Formats: sequence, C-alpha cells, structure tokens
Amino acid sequence: MKKRQHLGVLGLGFVEFQIIFLLSIWLAFPQQAAGLRPIREKARTWSDEWLFGRKQVSEGGRFSAWNITGTYRGNWKFLDSLNSSSKFQDFQKSNGNSVVELVAVPTKITGVHYVQGVVLFHDVFDNEQNLGGAQISLEGVYIWPFRQLRLVANSGKESDAGQDENNLLSNPYHLLGIFSSQVFQESTRDRILQRKISPRNEMDKHCNIEIAAQISRVASSDNNGDKSYYHMEGLMESPGVGDDGDCFSPLFLNATSVNVEVYYNKAVNYTLMVTFVSFLQVLLLIRQMEHGNTQSGAAKVSIVMIGHQAIMDAYLCLLHLTAGILVESLFNAFATAAFFKFVVFSIFEMRYLLAIWKATRPSISGEGWETMRRELSFLYSRFYGILLGGILIMYELHNYMRPILLLMYSFWIPQIVTNVIRDSRKPLHPYYIVGMTATRLAIPLYVFGCPHNFMRIVPSKAWCVCLCTFMGLQAVILLLQHYFGSRCFVPRQMLPEKYNYHRRFNQDISRNTDCVICMTAINLRQRTSDFMVTPCEHFFHTGCLQRWMDIKMECPTCRRSLPPA
Repeated sequence: MKKRQHLGVLGLGFVEFQIIFLLSIWLAFPQQAAGLRPIREKARTWSDEWLFGRKQVSEGGRFSAWNITGTYRGNWKFLDSLNSSSKFQDFQKSNGNSVVELVAVPTKITGVHYVQGVVLFHDVFDNEQNLGGAQISLEGVYIWPFRQLRLVANSGKESDAGQDENNLLSNPYHLLGIFSSQVFQESTRDRILQRKISPRNEMDKHCNIEIAAQISRVASSDNNGDKSYYHMEGLMESPGVGDDGDCFSPLFLNATSVNVEVYYNKAVNYTLMVTFVSFLQVLLLIRQMEHGNTQSGAAKVSIVMIGHQAIMDAYLCLLHLTAGILVESLFNAFATAAFFKFVVFSIFEMRYLLAIWKATRPSISGEGWETMRRELSFLYSRFYGILLGGILIMYELHNYMRPILLLMYSFWIPQIVTNVIRDSRKPLHPYYIVGMTATRLAIPLYVFGCPHNFMRIVPSKAWCVCLCTFMGLQAVILLLQHYFGSRCFVPRQMLPEKYNYHRRFNQDISRNTDCVICMTAINLRQRTSDFMVTPCEHFFHTGCLQRWMDIKMECPTCRRSLPPA
C-alpha cells in the first residue's frame, strides 16, 4: 500500500514537471506581434525608463539589448559645404550643436524597441529675427542586434505629438536646461515668437524627416563632467512631400549620451554648496547683529542694504523651490537649499531689518500701538511690493538679465552712501563685509563661470571678472571706511560742516570738570584730544563719550541729542 502511494506521488510529480516544462517552452517561444507599439500597463515616466536602462546596462554580451533611452549631445553639419536646396534659404549655416532626446521601450517583437525622440538643433536658421533653433519630433525603431536606429517624422500630419513630447521631455537633464535658459538666457516671449515666425512652420507642411543612425558603445571618460555610454552617428535627410524635392541637403549627425547619474550628482553637489553658503551667511548675520546690538549701532546700518539682500535671498528661495517642483527626482535636494534660503531672509534678515527700523525711529514706541502697527504695515507692504515688482520687471526685461544681476549685486552701495551722509563709525563688522561678499559670489560664479555646470549655461569669464571686480571694489571701499573713516575718500572741500567735539572753550567760566560717565575728574589743562565737549557744554573723557555714543546718541547729562562724532 505504501509503495503504491509512493508511485502515485512520483507519477503526479512527473505530470506536473511535464506541464511546467511545456509552459516554459511555450512562453519562451517568440509570439506573433500585433504591432511595434508596446502594450503599457501604465504610463512610464522618464524615471522608469532610466531605471530600466540602469538594469540592462550591467547586462554584457555582444548581442545584449542596450537601452538607448537618454539625452545625447553632439553636433550636426552638412555633407556639402552649405545647404544646396533652394526651398529654405534661411537654412544657411553649415554646422551647429544639437541635442537628441530618446525614449526606447521594448516591443513584442524580439530585437526591436519602439523609440520616440526629439531633436533640438541649435544655430540653424540665419534670418532677420536671429532665432537660431529648431525642434523636430521623431519616432521609429531601434533594432538592437544590429545596433541600427531608424527615425522618421512627418510633421505635416496631425498627431498627438504634444502629449508624447510632454512625456518624452520629462527628462531632468532637459527640464533643468529649459528652466535655466528661461531664467538666464531666453525669455518666454522669444520662444512664442520663435514658434510663430520660425521657418520650421513651413518645414512642417512640406518636409519629411528621416534619420538612419548607428549606435555604438564608447568608453567612459573622466576628463569632462559628463560620462558617456553610447554614441550615435548617422545621416539625416529631408525628402519633400510629393515631387517637391529635398527640403535641405543631407546633414551628418553625431552625438554622445550623457550620463544622467553624474548629472544628478552635479545638481546635488550644487544644492549642498548653496546649503553650506546659506549656513555661513546665517553665522555672519549673527556676528553682525552682535556687533551692532545697541540702538546706536543698529541705526548706523542702512535698512536699504539689508532689505536688498533679503529680496535677493527671497528670489533664490523661489528659484530653487521652482526647480525642485519641476524636477521631481531632485525635489529633496533643491527644497533643502530653498529652505535654508528661506531661513536666511525670513528669520535673520527680516529680524535685523526690524531692529534697524526700530533703532532709526526711537520715538515711535511712545506713540502707541496703533501708530507702530500702521508703520509696520507700511514697512512690510513696501518690502513685498518691491519683491513682486522686481519679478515683473525681470520678466519684462528678461533680455537684460545680466545687467539686472549687476544691479542686484550692488547691495553694498546704500551702506557706503549712508556712511558718508551720517559719518557713521564702524557700522559693519569686517568679517561680515568680507564673508558676505565671498558667499554672495558663489552662486553666480558657478552658474556663469563653471565650464561643466549642470544648468548648461555657456560660461563667460569676462562677465565673471566684471562681477568680481564690481563686488570687490564695493568691499574695499567699506573696509577703507571702517579703518580710516567714513569720509576718507571724499575731498575735504565737498564735506559738509561737522561739529568738532574737541573745539576750544572759554576757560574763564567755571564748570563741573567731572566726567559723569566714569565719575572721575577731567584735567582741562591737558590736550583737547583727551576730552570732548558737547554742544550743550558738558565735558567728558574722549574714550568715555565715544563708548557712550556707540550705545546712545544723546548727552549723558541732559539727554540732548548729539551730532555724529
């Protein structure tokens, strides 16, 4: 009986094994494809495609299914010296830069991937409007056993290209490039104008685009910022619709893929730099607030200078937060940088702004709560009005962004002017002057000076030198005012009259010669530089009255207001 049960179990296991074996053969056999487009259970984001690519990159082998999804940077040029077609005379430049965005997904046919793409040509058209870019949406197949890529675009037919393009260009490399170009290079108005008057509208109606390219793997190079995995090299042709002839001469394309992981690291390192700079600025602000923690010390600081820096930090907070929202995969990094910028301007700079405002209005505390609330409301309305107005001005004058940046980085000038007008003594700590100048330069020098910055901004050494010189000159003037006097560089003939605390006095009149600050006697027969006499005819030691005026600008004896020393 046990033997039969044992044989029955063996027979059942053999039958199960046969069923599983047949199923595995049936599943492994290539199925008949209904078409090239893949069946998607859900909409795949760019992050999903990147993870898919990371999974298959490690699969070696001569005939492994390379996933070519990603961004390719390269150049284009006509095979002839110039465009020989007469249909589009504006297509006159012989070469330029190009960016190719591809998304490849597997199909039911073994060895074939369905590919959607966008080719962005720079420096193409030479027309009156100087709008040199063109963008063409493509689709096709990638036959990975032969490393062949075939893409076509018939822009004249109606399609849902807009939806495909939105999905395609969710690539963080492309999104951050668009964001930085919108902020630092070209305006939205120019992009709308480009779509309306670009010769590409005529190409949409009369041209087909065909690209035949070969994909090869290239070794990664560490000598530049972007490592590469694949290289695309091929020919782009444009047969006309019907018998119209070619739209333009064949042109040669070659591009190399960008390693997005390295690009991610660049963006994260940038946000770490911004976070560290913001932390240093908090420490410098604390040091400055301790330096001028008295009413007299706070009143020497220009409220326009602090408000100017607070508005700059508010703009940086908004920019980093917008970039984090735009690129979801980098939200945490950019949100952290935005948070620290928010802390700098909303807590420390606004607090210092209120302290300066209160110090310059000592009598307002005695006028009642209603008066103080009205004045505070007026202060906040001016601050946020200037903040919003600046956004509108930068939008309207977007083509003049670099001069606007120079204007924004002139925040030391109000303090220099205030020092000259009030003849203030040491209003700012030297560490604050040098530290703020250096930390404020960090972001623009990275954006416009780093040759491999993640924003893909073309570096400009001349502009960086100009900005550093401009900021350095302001810092040097402030340091000279700190050590040699606020009016040291102003000619004496141009200076207004100033009260002399070491003036001569009538020695025949009897006076109380005791210093009420230190409660010691004053020898009036000594040099006049050893003691000071106020406009109300009260005498004090020089050092005692100077330390007193650092706290209060009023006479210690009669409480009368004192002029600057």
